[in-house]
Amino acid sequence: MTGGSGPVNAVGRMLGLLGDEWTLLLVRETLLGARRFTDFRTLPISTAVLTNRLRSMVDDGLLDRQVYQQQPLRAGYVPTDRCWALWPVLVSIWHWERTWVPGHTSSLPAMAHRGCGREFSPVLRCASCRRAVESTDVDGRWGPSGGWQRSVPRGATRRRARGDGTAQAGLFPETMAIFGNRWASAIIGAAFLGTRRFSDFQGRLRAPAAMVAEHLRVFCDIGVLQGAAHPQRADWSEYHLTPKGRAFFPVVASSIHWAEEWFGAPEGPALILTHTVCGQRFVPELACDQCEETLTADAVRILPRAGEQAVIRG
Repeated sequence: MTGGSGPVNAVGRMLGLLGDEWTLLLVRETLLGARRFTDFRTLPISTAVLTNRLRSMVDDGLLDRQVYQQQPLRAGYVPTDRCWALWPVLVSIWHWERTWVPGHTSSLPAMAHRGCGREFSPVLRCASCRRAVESTDVDGRWGPSGGWQRSVPRGATRRRARGDGTAQAGLFPETMAIFGNRWASAIIGAAFLGTRRFSDFQGRLRAPAAMVAEHLRVFCDIGVLQGAAHPQRADWSEYHLTPKGRAFFPVVASSIHWAEEWFGAPEGPALILTHTVCGQRFVPELACDQCEETLTADAVRILPRAGEQAVIRG
């Protein structure tokens, strides 16, 4: 019997951190080389919000604050190992947006693999058998620290429910619709674990009905969920992941793995994922689709567009 009560587990901690759109964007900017306060001002974020988020990221162990000037006092923000370990999440988001979001296929720069020197797409693999993995190849069940209530973050920060605020959210509006709100990301996680009905989303997550309804509507609008009639009850509606929604699985898998690595509970994992093809515990890894070599942070380079220079450095 997994705990329905108790402290927030690794999944809840992860959703509380990455489920904030500004935190996720600041992680992205940090991995792209931003270090000083002024480097982050390219984002459409107020000074007060930026100051608070950077302080929170230091408290959460994502950034180290390092003073580089005494008079006047100025400090930079250096990513920690915990922050660098998020690179598979960012790479997966980048690829998903380029593949599935209209307008980003041509507007987002491609990625190159330093190992083979070619433009590539990341492939999600099982670290045990090295086979490519789809969401349907992985079975998930609650672990010793699992349970719906322990997996929902309890942070009080309120974020926008709608995912269509491109001017406000930054480069990845549809990712923000899925991952940029703690309730939205919890709903998507529930969908990957088999939740289908509105009442089940609301009951398991104990989320306000209006918020659940709004997120489900947005997910249908952007094409990651599709509403369908229940096969046995005409008065019930179900929500199923679309191919676009299932393609978001590398982001989900990488995020859960990161969460367990850095916030794992003493009693055991929140989620136990099994690769049904080989029968082993599923540990995700990303590989280059050109040379099949396992990717590392320092092997991924964003190919700059004209007049730009953007590199994810290891």
